[in-house]
Amino acid sequence: MFTGIIETVGTISSIEQEGSNYHFDIQSKFSFELKVDQSVSHNGVCLTVVAVHDDFHRVTAIDETLQKTSLGQWKVGDKVNLERCMVANGRFDGHVVQGHVDQIGTVTDIQEQDGSWLFDFEYDPSEGNVTVEKGSVCINGTSLTCFNSEEGKFRVAIIPYTYEHTVFRYLRIGDQVNLEFDIIGKYVKRLLEKK
Repeated sequence: MFTGIIETVGTISSIEQEGSNYHFDIQSKFSFELKVDQSVSHNGVCLTVVAVHDDFHRVTAIDETLQKTSLGQWKVGDKVNLERCMVANGRFDGHVVQGHVDQIGTVTDIQEQDGSWLFDFEYDPSEGNVTVEKGSVCINGTSLTCFNSEEGKFRVAIIPYTYEHTVFRYLRIGDQVNLEFDIIGKYVKRLLEKK
């Protein structure tokens, strides 16, 4: 489980295909601290560390993950939000994030607001996911509060610290992002559908 508070931004140093799987080598400031079998969120996708070297670690994505997330579009040199799983006695600074991407969204607008930024996103509402005004949403692994919440779209405000310390500074209009919707909202929606 994660909290959506990004620890660092890593860089994809190499990509290797093996059958339908892709191996990604990620350079980061904490790669040397990781252990094989450890779960790490990569742009919101929970992936298992399969190898560790001095300045990079390796993760593997299967075809299902590549199809359901933005990982299939990754290129060498791309930046990636990284968060290690939450320790049991840690602070819960974000919200409950599982690292299970619900669907891909698209950046539709970016507005600079004299020191902060507004990002608009759209997603396919036919998959049944929803946001609520002032509710939580996870974008590329980052815990954020959404507003202007409508069917299939929402907006978030990004403060300077988040902009400088996550991949938000690299996003452009038209880019795809990984979306994980609030787990509590998903359970409530499912229960209401059954009644």
